[in-house]
Amino acid sequence: MDNNIRILEFAKKTLELEGQSVLQLIDYLDDNFSKAVDLIYHSKGRVIVTGVGKSAIIANKIVATLNSTGTPAIFMHAADAIHGDLGLVQNDDIVLCISKSGDTPEIKVLIPFIKSNHNTLIGMTGNPNSFLATHSDFVLRTTVEKEACPNDLAPTTSTTAQLAMGDAVAVSLLQLRSFSSSDFAKYHPGGALGKKLYLRVGDLSSQNEVPIVSPQTKLKDIIIEISNKRLGLTAVVEGTELLGIITDGDLRRMLQNNPDFNQVTALDIMTKDPKTIEESEMAYAAKELMENFGISQLIVINDRGNYCGVLHMHDLIREGLI
Repeated sequence: MDNNIRILEFAKKTLELEGQSVLQLIDYLDDNFSKAVDLIYHSKGRVIVTGVGKSAIIANKIVATLNSTGTPAIFMHAADAIHGDLGLVQNDDIVLCISKSGDTPEIKVLIPFIKSNHNTLIGMTGNPNSFLATHSDFVLRTTVEKEACPNDLAPTTSTTAQLAMGDAVAVSLLQLRSFSSSDFAKYHPGGALGKKLYLRVGDLSSQNEVPIVSPQTKLKDIIIEISNKRLGLTAVVEGTELLGIITDGDLRRMLQNNPDFNQVTALDIMTKDPKTIEESEMAYAAKELMENFGISQLIVINDRGNYCGVLHMHDLIREGLI
């Protein structure tokens, strides 16, 4: 059999097994889950997530998801915990311990110390009869029939189930907290994701020059204004009223069709009713507007409808929004 065909078969089988295992978790959702999530929601402390091996890696990801969605969380490696790191667990903290078997030596040593400190223990395990399950206050069951590994050894399906259950916890808490996109932005100020959530049109347009001419401005001065401000256009304004815009394209079309350049004014060649956006709008909304209309600039107005600048697609590219 061709190797390409075999590879695709291996991949499809893996995804089928993992997908089925995630869906099976729905059957394990019970009062343990809802009470555990409600306890975390009302807790004054943090969620300490612990585990060993591949489960420790999943624990790290769950911590990152909890922190980014409004639930304070800290990762504690189970092996390090019994060698000093247990001191980071405070009285009001809730401990989430993750283990497929629930019977690893590090877990068996760690659990009595957690219980002696009277911290609530939530166990996430695939073995409901394990040491972890029987000593936990609440159990999040992540049982899988088999690993995607053909030898049923390498943690694959089981870690996918753990990850999915962790997401279920985090999203449930997010919903209980009515965690909004503006809240999300507070925890993600960097990168394109954060900029998508908090960067506004005025933050970008205010860094640009403000090209402007009157309706009576002659061609030579129009060209100079567009050239000097380097945004590919100028607004045509009378008093406080935005009448239109003149773009590089308008100039080219005029030069092709109008032989008497000396008599041309801005009013003669401007495009009326240009696309505008308020400076208070999100920059990401400007990106969508540009894409929808196939344009590369937007006229920026304030809340009174007065012209105050230009937003160029290059501004969005520079900020990583495109």
